[in-house]
Amino acid sequence: MKLATFKNKAGGDATVGAWVNDCYIDLHALTGGQLPATMLDFLQQGGAAMQTAQNALDKVVNDLGNADPATLMTAEGKRYAWNADEIELCSPVPRPGKILHTSCNFDSHLEELTTWKNPEWQSHDWQSFHFEHPTGFLEAPSSVVGSGAKVVVPHFTQQLDYEIEIGIIIGKKAFRVDVEDALDYVAGFTIFNDLSARDIQAREHSNKVILLGKSFDGSCPFGPHLITQDELENSHDLDMKLRVNGDVRQDANTSQMHYKTAELVSWWSNTTLEPGDIITSGSPPGVAAGMAVPDWLGPGDVVEATIEGLGTLTTYIVENEYGQ
Repeated sequence: MKLATFKNKAGGDATVGAWVNDCYIDLHALTGGQLPATMLDFLQQGGAAMQTAQNALDKVVNDLGNADPATLMTAEGKRYAWNADEIELCSPVPRPGKILHTSCNFDSHLEELTTWKNPEWQSHDWQSFHFEHPTGFLEAPSSVVGSGAKVVVPHFTQQLDYEIEIGIIIGKKAFRVDVEDALDYVAGFTIFNDLSARDIQAREHSNKVILLGKSFDGSCPFGPHLITQDELENSHDLDMKLRVNGDVRQDANTSQMHYKTAELVSWWSNTTLEPGDIITSGSPPGVAAGMAVPDWLGPGDVVEATIEGLGTLTTYIVENEYGQ
């Protein structure tokens, strides 16, 4: 399934839905409230919720291909289908419990960052960086936005950067799980764009912390959908491509990850993982900080992050309305 969280532009609260036959289905409405309206509650119900959703969709799939979504109603007279232009996408999990961000999981990305001409960044001995296990940091759940969001350039940075990553969405509680069992705890995958204030990140690194440079408002766009594992042939072999204003900046494959998705879930499960938690993969090379002359993001830029089988996550970079 292609699951989503969306709002009706005409008003109302966000709800859990599915993208089927070019329209969005309100699963809460379709099942007469049997399924919850929030993704966290949906994921906490585990496989039972997934099966209920699939059964409900199977019953209406023929209608979805042959009727105007505006005419599709439940037995109780509640509309359950919407055209894409009638809704606003939220991130699939609008407020995850935690975001565990994996650092430098593509060797070539680590290599390109060693060339970044920033004195505070260059003070680190990056050449001696090693991979005994995944490393990373936490990002603030309040920084999450969905596909199509407008993200303001923070007033405190002159170096706004992008990073395409695959996002792993946890589907059931996991603690110290083995690699061979790790994907059993995954609800699905999504696209994550790790927007970064590089100048702030460099200063924080010099103080051995990562905080504001990665957790400002809007710094964690992810979506557009939560794609369940049955939709993908192999999550360890997916093409990844990020464009800025149509120009390709990052072009890679998840097979190039130093630690693959199952290994990441296993390692990060050394802290208890809960439904709705997000683990990111780390970014491939091609970021602005790796350029000889960095081309930072600015107002008017459109960032499109595409991963094979997961769709495209679009982010619009806009000017701070306060002019500072």
